[in-house]
This record gives sequence, structure tokens and C-alpha cells, in this order.
Amino acid sequence: MTSEVLTPEAARDKFLLVREKVSHLSVVGIAGPGDALANWETTRRTIELVQEADPEVIFCLSTNGLMLPDYAREIVELGVRHVTVTVNGLDIHTGSRIYRHVNYRGKVYRGAAGAEILLHNQQKGIRYLSRNGVLVKVNIVMVKGVNDAGIPKVVRWAKELGAFITNIMPLVPAPGSIFQDYAPTGAAELDRMRDLCGQDMRQMRHCKQCRADAIGLLDKDRSREFDTAPAEPAVDCSRADKAVAANL
Repeated sequence: MTSEVLTPEAARDKFLLVREKVSHLSVVGIAGPGDALANWETTRRTIELVQEADPEVIFCLSTNGLMLPDYAREIVELGVRHVTVTVNGLDIHTGSRIYRHVNYRGKVYRGAAGAEILLHNQQKGIRYLSRNGVLVKVNIVMVKGVNDAGIPKVVRWAKELGAFITNIMPLVPAPGSIFQDYAPTGAAELDRMRDLCGQDMRQMRHCKQCRADAIGLLDKDRSREFDTAPAEPAVDCSRADKAVAANL
């Protein structure tokens, strides 16, 4: 969820405004709406403008990885240090249950065909970034009865590709999504999965599933202090059908 969609110039201006009031500001992340690589020209321009304003700022991007092979080299050249890639399964049949369709290079792929393209690009992109000095975190949304059995395999796969940490996240059913009637992932079963996967790879345990426009610290989101848009319903990023529908 996010309260507004910013142009690159507006994002730069908001960064400067926040920096005046948040003395410890050191990281800028682009996490939506939709996918950060679906409109790469806009994302790249945003990074360049903020870097001009503060060359020391650390950048991170979140993506489903569909377009990573196209832009991984530019991401490295821009000096982006952290990239988060959401990978919800290695089995293409599982993937076809999670993603309604994959819109790739102007063509829509459904079912296993779309999931196969997505997984191939995720693998190629993660490997390239990891080998070129980018810290890659792999997010995995745990959907009970859909992909939970395959999560340990995803973790081992991520480690082999060079990712430095995985973040197993609970499903939070969103109204209007294909998972709206699924049960939320319980804290106990999430912890058991993290403990199991922690035997193979470092696990992130402090994730708060922040809003895309969060500002401040994990336990103190100050984004409302910097709202520049009129009070309107928040934009639901899960419906921003830019790259892969039914993004989690």
C-alpha cells in the first residue's frame, strides 16, 4: 500500500524534505507501486536525481525479478547496493497458482508458461547481481497449502545463487486478490519455517511488511508527517498490473 505515486522530481523533492527532519536518513528504497523495473526509465531517473542531491545515500530496489536480466547491468552501474527479489516458488505449477499471468515484452503468458519465464529471469538476475557486488535479499511469501512445502528449496536455491539472506513473510490476504479467502499465515508456523530454513541460510526475522512509502524506523513510521497528496484512499500496489499480476 502507498498513499501517493510520485514522479522522479517529486520523489527527489520529498527526499530533500524528509532529510531536513530525519537526521539519520541513509537509505532510499523504491518498492512500488507495482514493480520497480516495469517502468525502469522512471525508476532510473528517480535514482539519478536523488543521487545528485545526496551522493552518499544508499539505494535499494524491490522487484519480482521479471525484468532483472534487462536492467541488472544498469542497476550495478548506478551503484544500487541492495536489491530484494520476491521468489515464491521454484515449481512452475506452484507458480501458476500464485500468478494469474505474466506480461512479458508485450505478450501475456498464463499458467506454467508464465511461471517458467519468471523463474528463469529471477535466477539469471539474482546470479548477475550477486556476482557483481549487489547484496540480494530474497523475499518469500508463505502461502499455506500452496508453496509452503517448497520454501526450504527456494532458500537453498537463493543461497547457491549468491543471495545473502532470505525473508519468509506471512500471507496477509488482501480484499480483491486471488488469495482473499486464504487463511493468514500464523506466527508459530512462520517461525517454524524460519527455524528450519535457518539451518541452511541466514533468515530475516524483523520484517514488519512496511508500506511502500514508509519513512523512519521499523517501529516508528513517520510517513504521515510528509504526505503531500490530498487525503484519498491509498493506492493498492498489489493491483498495479505493470509486470506480473497478483503480485504479493
